[in-house]
Amino acid sequence: MTPAAPGAPAVQRRPLFAGNWKMHTLPAEAARLAAAVREGLDGWGGGDPAAAGGTVTPGVAGRGAGTQPAEGPAGPPAAGAAEVVLCPPFTSLAAAAEALAGSAIALGAQDLAWGDFGAFTGEVSAPMLRELGCRYVIVGHSERRQLLGETDALILRKLEAALAGGLVPILCVGEDAAQRREGRTAAVVLGQAAHALAGLDGEQAARVVIAYEPVWAIGSGTPATPADAQAVAAALRGLIERLHGPAVAAAVRILYGGSVKPDNIGGFMAQPDIDGALVGGASLDGAGFARLVRQGVAARAAAPGGAAAGEERS
Repeated sequence: MTPAAPGAPAVQRRPLFAGNWKMHTLPAEAARLAAAVREGLDGWGGGDPAAAGGTVTPGVAGRGAGTQPAEGPAGPPAAGAAEVVLCPPFTSLAAAAEALAGSAIALGAQDLAWGDFGAFTGEVSAPMLRELGCRYVIVGHSERRQLLGETDALILRKLEAALAGGLVPILCVGEDAAQRREGRTAAVVLGQAAHALAGLDGEQAARVVIAYEPVWAIGSGTPATPADAQAVAAALRGLIERLHGPAVAAAVRILYGGSVKPDNIGGFMAQPDIDGALVGGASLDGAGFARLVRQGVAARAAAPGGAAAGEERS
């Protein structure tokens, strides 16, 4: 069982694997890539994932969502207990949605505006994303912080807009190489998270997914070690407990991102406070991303106290 924060009620967090396609894929390419992920996950899907409130246990090979096979290509039954999200660029959302129709694979966006409607040229809002079928949205990615100048204050407004619009935000936090060398990882990461979470109520905070993505690891081929990622994830969970109490801290899912691949996902998923991955470059290979998901959920199931399918919750 995944340890809860000190004093928190025991809870199982459903693993989540999100593919961030960044500024890649035209619509036809996105449809093919989404179909490849779907095929690689052996037909996971069927039914309406939204009806389950985002807690779908996908089946395989013709079985509907919520149905768990006796065994599958990834190993024991627990290997099916995960959520998978694909985040194409905005112009490819509709094509990906069509390719994923009827499956339990969720659609996500890479960013959103801080308001619903208005004179904001070029922006896209939560209601617009919901209309396209999105259930998730990435907020505060380091590329937007660094290249586009997004501040903690703006990211908070976007986080609040996502929650108000019925989307699940994936809040990205992480330190750059200089901050790491200076020993400021905890201060930077916890500062980013605190600015985003402190003003939320407990119910809102429990809906947020946090992705720890050390900036120096993104696209570098050199990920953080599982132990280092676990230390940051544990610190984040401790922060959430201080802000919102042990029950919320136990419920929030924390992902790792940064050069995560099929051959290293197992080490991260064996950590008690890491609940999945936000995957960049490796998610552009449909079969490879599906393999990463399968290996990740199998590693979680095999970890000490790994939960059986059906015992998990998000």
